[in-house]
Amino acid sequence: MASAGVPRLRPLRTVCLFAALFSLLIACTKQPGYQEPPLTGRDVAVDVKMLRPGVPLFFTYRYEGKKISFFVVRVDGRILSFLDACARCYPARLGYRFEDGYLVCRECSVKYAVGDMEKGVGSCFPLRVEGRLRDGHYLIPLSTLEENADKF
Repeated sequence: MASAGVPRLRPLRTVCLFAALFSLLIACTKQPGYQEPPLTGRDVAVDVKMLRPGVPLFFTYRYEGKKISFFVVRVDGRILSFLDACARCYPARLGYRFEDGYLVCRECSVKYAVGDMEKGVGSCFPLRVEGRLRDGHYLIPLSTLEENADKF
């Protein structure tokens, strides 16, 4: 029997509340999707003018039902590209977030400065993707991204 002054929740209302909370929890744990990358033929073609030093620019390329996320960043005058996937934690498919000059693994919470991402911490570091500069654009072959679809 319900005590005085304490309202009883109806069973359907309770189930709906738990379902909504569960859905919210699941949505917060998935890797986010980003803008589609600019393409030229069979290459991603990022205009280098878009890159601010030390700030990764994230993209998501869709291939055979998978969302392959990656980022391009200017570090110490070089332009580098990486999968949004941790070498150790990629099975969780959560990737990284950029926070106050640091990359943070969404799975294990390891955090390091963008300039140190190639070294990482232990086995936590983003997987490198090779690209090349041409005519003011940083090019990444789509085949390279497609070869790494198993990480997503």
